[in-house]
Amino acid sequence: MSEKETKPIRWGMVGGGRGSQIGYIHRSAALRDNTFELVTGAFDIDPERGRGFGVDLGLDERRSYPDYRAMFAEESTGADGIEAVSIATPNNTHFEICKAALEHGLHVVCEKPLCFTVAEALELKALAQARGLIVGVTYGYAGHQMIEQARAMVKNGDLGEIRIVNLQFAHGFHSAPVEEQNPSTRWRVDPKFAGPSYVLGDVGTHPLYISEVILPHLKIKRLMCVRQSFVKSRAPLEDNAVTLMEYDNGAIANVWSSAVNAGSMHGQKIRIVGSKASIEWWDERPNQLSYEIQGEPVRILERGMDYLYPQARLDDRIGGGHPEGLFEAWANLYRRFGLAINGSRGLAPEGIENLVFPGIDAGLEGVRWVENCVRSADQGGVWVDYG
Repeated sequence: MSEKETKPIRWGMVGGGRGSQIGYIHRSAALRDNTFELVTGAFDIDPERGRGFGVDLGLDERRSYPDYRAMFAEESTGADGIEAVSIATPNNTHFEICKAALEHGLHVVCEKPLCFTVAEALELKALAQARGLIVGVTYGYAGHQMIEQARAMVKNGDLGEIRIVNLQFAHGFHSAPVEEQNPSTRWRVDPKFAGPSYVLGDVGTHPLYISEVILPHLKIKRLMCVRQSFVKSRAPLEDNAVTLMEYDNGAIANVWSSAVNAGSMHGQKIRIVGSKASIEWWDERPNQLSYEIQGEPVRILERGMDYLYPQARLDDRIGGGHPEGLFEAWANLYRRFGLAINGSRGLAPEGIENLVFPGIDAGLEGVRWVENCVRSADQGGVWVDYG
C-alpha cells in the first residue's frame, strides 16, 4: 500500500490529561508517524487543570478548552479547526461525546466501549455513515504485527479447518479491592461510570476483537456466560467471567475475562486450533507466534522476518530481533486510522480497501458481545442466541 503525501490531520483530545496513562499512549501513538497534529484539547474535568496541562503540551492557551462542547463548537468552524478527535474519558461519557463529535463533522477515535447498548452503537454507526466519517476504537493490541501473520495463516489454510478458539485476558492486579485507594480503578467497578459490566467490557473485548481480525469468516451463533464478583463490594459488576461460544461453522470458543487471576501480569492469550495445526499468541511476548503442527516440533515465528507473510511485515519499524511493544502497536493503529480518514476525504492510497483496523463495526460488536454475555449471565448462565 503506497501512501500519498498528506498534511497531518489536525487533531484534538477529550480527556487523557495530567496523570492519565491512556492519554499518554494516545498522544505518543498519534504523533509517532506525523499522521496527526495535536492542536487542541479539553483534557480535564477541572478546566484550570486542563488548561494548564494543554499549555504544558505546547498548545495555545486559547485552544485548551474547559469542556468538549466548547471545543467542538469553536473548532468545527474555523479554517484551521480540528478534523478529528480522540475520546479518553470514563465509559459513561463515550456515547454523548462521540455523538457530539460526529454531529460537528469530526472523525473520532474512541476508547472502548464505544457506548453501553447496541441501540446506541447503531445510532452512532448511522450518524457516521450519513456524514462520511470514520470512527476508530482503540483495541490497541490488534496493532501488533503477529496478529496479521495469524490472520494470513488462517486465510491461507495453514491451520486447516478451525475447530477451537481459546481466548483469555486474565490479569491479577485487582485480586484485592485496590479501588479503595485508587480512583482510576474505582470508576471501573461503579455501574454509573463503567456500565453493565467490568471485566467483560474492560478486558474480554480485547481478545474478542483480535479473534475477529484473525477469523473474520467465523460468526457467533450463540453463547452462554457466567460471571462472579469475587471481591464482593464490586457486585453487581463482575471481576471474573467465563463465556462459551458456538460459531456458525460448528467451531467452539471460550473467553476467560478476569482481574483476579492472582500472580498474572497480563494473561492475554489467543490460541486457535485447526484440523492440521494450532497457533498461539501471548501479549507479554508480542513479537512471537507459536506455530504447532501435529507431529512436528513447535515453531516460534518471530516478528520482522522474511519468512512471514507480506501482510505481517507492512508495519515493520525496525528489523527482526529488535523488540517492538505496545507503543508501536498503538502507533500502527493510529497510522491506519489516519489512512482511513484520508481515504474518506478522497486522499486514499492504493490498497486502502485492504486496510484492517477497529472501526465502528468493531465497536458495535464489542458492545453486542457484552450485552449478550450480561443477558446470559443474568438469567443464570443459559445459552442465548446471539443477536
